[in-house]
Amino acid sequence: MVVAENKPDAETVEGKSKKQLKKEQKDAEKAAKKDAHKAARGAATEEAEESGPDVSAGKYGSLGMIQSSSDPELLAREFVHVRDLDEKKADQSIWVRGRLHTSRAKGKQCFIVVRQQEFTVQGLLAVNDTISKQFVKFASNVSKESIIDVQAKVSKVPKKIESCTQKDVELHIQQIWVVSAAKNQLPLLIEDASRPEKKEEEETEGLSIRVNQDTRLDNRVLDLRTPANQAIFRIEAGVCQLFRDILTKKGFVEIHTPKIISAASEGGANVFTVSYFKGSAYLAQSPQLYKQMAIAADFDKVFTVGAVFRAEDSNTHRHLTEFVGLDLEMAIKYHYHEVLDTIGSTFTEMFRGLRDNFATEIATVNQQFAVEPFQFLDPPLKLEFPQAIAMLREAGVTVGDEDDLSTPDEKLLGRLVKAKYNTDFYMLDKYPLAVRPFYTMPDPNNKKASNSYDMFMRGEEILSGAQRIHDPDFLTERAKHHGVDIDKIKSYIDAFRFGCPPHAGGGIGMERVVMLYLGLDNIRKTSMFPRDPKRITP
Repeated sequence: MVVAENKPDAETVEGKSKKQLKKEQKDAEKAAKKDAHKAARGAATEEAEESGPDVSAGKYGSLGMIQSSSDPELLAREFVHVRDLDEKKADQSIWVRGRLHTSRAKGKQCFIVVRQQEFTVQGLLAVNDTISKQFVKFASNVSKESIIDVQAKVSKVPKKIESCTQKDVELHIQQIWVVSAAKNQLPLLIEDASRPEKKEEEETEGLSIRVNQDTRLDNRVLDLRTPANQAIFRIEAGVCQLFRDILTKKGFVEIHTPKIISAASEGGANVFTVSYFKGSAYLAQSPQLYKQMAIAADFDKVFTVGAVFRAEDSNTHRHLTEFVGLDLEMAIKYHYHEVLDTIGSTFTEMFRGLRDNFATEIATVNQQFAVEPFQFLDPPLKLEFPQAIAMLREAGVTVGDEDDLSTPDEKLLGRLVKAKYNTDFYMLDKYPLAVRPFYTMPDPNNKKASNSYDMFMRGEEILSGAQRIHDPDFLTERAKHHGVDIDKIKSYIDAFRFGCPPHAGGGIGMERVVMLYLGLDNIRKTSMFPRDPKRITP
């Protein structure tokens, strides 16, 4: 018996006749033509509207490359800084130059945020009798980070704008001119780079974008535009200014020392060697020797601010191969504590200056990197090395009387000091002689101790200093003891053969001071273009 297969009728497909299918195809084609005609008519209408008279002509566009032409209209413009926009300027028509931080088009409106350094203000552009649709479309298409000139009327807002620094006013835009256009695809977004840092679990839960350190440093020019970075480097400038001003008032003279030298500054091997005509030279590890020579030359009190180079393969959160040194040296009468107290008071004055004069910048940094306010005493806390050893031993740490402190020991000591004395800054005096450089003066009462000191912020060293040996014969003896080649430091030793006052001083790492004052976790955050063993660009 043969069973016939159930095949579809040749005249049907999926239960539909060819006639039905043909009708459906014609209906679909007709509908598509209708939609296309409608879309084309809409586009034509829109194009007709935009191609009609532009009531905003001459109020927007690109200025082209600025080549310092003498256009009287441009030269007559007076600009207001975004930070100065407040209710006092309400109803005034002003010019602002800044970057297009963000833009958001919504129907016939466009909201923008203009950023000037760390300050931001909201702007609004809406189609009306004087603002054309073309103008709004142009504004919405300007690329982020482009530099723009904006003329606008300052207007009070009924509710604070929490997303901007200028919360009480917004700009009702009248003109926008592109001064310098940024490319559309940016390697990082300022909004992402500005987000508050969170713990890893919070990052995972919130799924927020975090820009990693290498991406930031590879694109440092963009990264430096964030409000926190704008504030950090203004605070850093403040540290240098305060250092100069405070010491100048104390009778110090600023000097400038060589950075290309004939012998290693510290008598060690961690120096960068450079080609110097037919021979070799070194990049200075410290201005130490030249500060002392200035004292021998009767300058009495000197300081210097300049680059310091260390060829150390240290890939840590606090080491750089090039940093800015804040160094000082001072003649003393009879005791090196004259210098120790001078340095201590310099720091307390600096901390007060930062607290009182940079409150806005500190608050801006804290919005991204939340830290505890920096605590200090005046006069500052002064401990001796044996006291520190005793505190560490009480906390269960095994450490020898003549051992230098390890980084973990220093951090623990910082926490112990903070708990006991409520200060983030302290001075540690009388280090073991064995762990200090050859030019350090020994303690006259204890042959194992020295007239040397370190200073700490939040448990990390930011200054190392001492009374220097100013007697040439004793200096030669100590240099030999440390294995230093006397011939290479002959000019240094000879500087003391003509009579030199007793003196002491210290060297400060500027980037460390800023990092630890703000409580940041990495020194690369306080170096504008950091150099370390793995980074030499940009």
